[in-house]
Amino acid sequence: MLIQLKGEKEMSKMIKLFTLIAIFVLVLGACSSADEPEAEESEKLRVAVIMPSSVTDLAFSQSIYDALLKIQAERGGAENFEFVYSENMFQVDDAAAAIRDYASQGYDMVIAHGSQYGTSIQEIAPDFPNTVFAHGTTNRTFVDEGITNVYAYEAASNEGGYVNGVMAAKLTQSKIVGIVGPIDVGDAKLYIEGFEKGVRDTDPSIEILKVFTGSFGDVALAREAADAHIAAGADVLIGTGQMVVGAIAAVEEQGGKVLWLGTQSSQTKLSPNIVVANQIYDWSVTLHEILNKMEDGQLGGESLIITLANKGLYMEYNDGFARLGDVKDAAETAVNGIVDGSIDALPATE
Repeated sequence: MLIQLKGEKEMSKMIKLFTLIAIFVLVLGACSSADEPEAEESEKLRVAVIMPSSVTDLAFSQSIYDALLKIQAERGGAENFEFVYSENMFQVDDAAAAIRDYASQGYDMVIAHGSQYGTSIQEIAPDFPNTVFAHGTTNRTFVDEGITNVYAYEAASNEGGYVNGVMAAKLTQSKIVGIVGPIDVGDAKLYIEGFEKGVRDTDPSIEILKVFTGSFGDVALAREAADAHIAAGADVLIGTGQMVVGAIAAVEEQGGKVLWLGTQSSQTKLSPNIVVANQIYDWSVTLHEILNKMEDGQLGGESLIITLANKGLYMEYNDGFARLGDVKDAAETAVNGIVDGSIDALPATE
């Protein structure tokens, strides 16, 4: 009888011990599970971008949006790379408020996609020394002002501009081509100068008509400029900025008699019958570099550029265009020449 009681006491102790171990394991597991989301959250990169127009503008803003989508896919989706955006930030004061708001929310990087936002970045970045800021198209990092957390990015848009100029010179039958420019600054200016050089290097007898509307976004003015060029005999047109949808509409009305060469984003789907080719901006090339530097602890201080050589710029051809074979070979020869240095796509300096 005494032996049996002793066994029961030992058994009771064992049960209590196993119970305590089980409780400990459960608590430990619960703590571990609770910690996992926080670890994932800390590893996720969070990026915000402010842009002057719509993500579907087939031009400047869409180019940065498409690049961020590409990076998100390459980094494993939204659980690893989250980005948010504010579009149609045409008013600089509104954009500045959005930039500050995103930085206050703790985003790892805030991108101000437009050189007009430079002053805002210069003012806001020092207030958030642990946040990375990036803006373009420009080479201003504000390092000379003691700011160390700003990257700048720009495009060698003259390179694809030159290639489009070669194609325009090959395509024109009237020997007149037209340019619908926004404002004579930045990558728009560089693109147009590259185009002019490509035309003249190919056929110096071609007349180049050029109008600057004074706006990146005024679709009506772009259409008026395109109509004026067409009335003057131009049968190949280019333009840049989100206003180009107006110019393309004017070209399309000509029923294939006038052609278009695009830049920044693919414009072929807007009018497959008249868009011959596009210079595409792939900002993921520079954004990848910025993100890698950021993850290595470098918060700013560099200006990066996309080119034909680093594939940040590339030519997209409309395979559905009937006369593509006449000009694609010449275009690819120009691309290869620019990349290997045998062709200078920069305009002559005065």
